[in-house]
Amino acid sequence: MQQGSGSETEVTWEDQQNINKFGRLNNRFHELEEEIKAAKEANESLEDAGNELILSDEDVVRFQIGEVFAHMPREDVESRLEKMKEDADKELERLQEERESVVSQMAALKKILYGKFKDSINLEED
Repeated sequence: MQQGSGSETEVTWEDQQNINKFGRLNNRFHELEEEIKAAKEANESLEDAGNELILSDEDVVRFQIGEVFAHMPREDVESRLEKMKEDADKELERLQEERESVVSQMAALKKILYGKFKDSINLEED
């Protein structure tokens, strides 16, 4: 293996731990992006279902529970949809907060690692 003639910085155990932590955070960031996308789609579906229910004039409607549809009173379906929307909104908010936390941790690690390794390390995505 050929040694570069530039300024090589020794990678300490702590540096390697920071690099590994950055990699794990980056993976989690991408997972969170997918989970947020799915949560937004679920919220939109619940909103669409609520709008369809408003347009419906039936007293008994079909409501999917798991893999089956059950005939339920309209009021029960409305309350279930509201609860599901609230839960979905809370989950989306939790995911977004976690993403913000991951981004801030990654920024702190970038500052540390770029401070030590400068151009010798690339933490940016293409």
